[in-house]
Amino acid sequence: MDENQKKELFSKAFVRALAAQSGFRSSEPDVDDDSIDIIVRGRGYPSGIRNPQIDIQLKCTANNDGDKDFLNFSLSLKNYNDLRGENVLCPRFLFVLIVPENCEDWLVHQSDFSMIKHFCYWYSLRDRASTPNSSSVTINIPRTQRLTSQSLLELMDMANAKEVA
Repeated sequence: MDENQKKELFSKAFVRALAAQSGFRSSEPDVDDDSIDIIVRGRGYPSGIRNPQIDIQLKCTANNDGDKDFLNFSLSLKNYNDLRGENVLCPRFLFVLIVPENCEDWLVHQSDFSMIKHFCYWYSLRDRASTPNSSSVTINIPRTQRLTSQSLLELMDMANAKEVA
């Protein structure tokens, strides 16, 4: 398996693990023609949307470009256009998982626990404007938008309340 395939599978496993810990279901669309790699669904919310859903485009990279405040990530124009805008039923997010260069370092096993390295960040392109760029757009993701079980719960709560992230 090539490195990009490993990254794709690893990022899906990471999000599925967070979804499971948060009590959410996760699934994959039959075809990825709309820049959605994974769907996460809540169930049984007492008010708002009973079964809220968020749609996610996953990226996994060893490039941790940027500074201490922002991750700079180059996103293809197709993904950028598919993820932006308000004319979608479910909120859409970009999740970028940063991993070490060496695949052997992605997951560290100790005698009493395993640890995933490094971080995953989330970003909403909902309010982003169209761009004259022809192939890609650099997104500046605040490093405060780290994806955790808690932040995934917060994103689902926003989807439930029909709020914008």
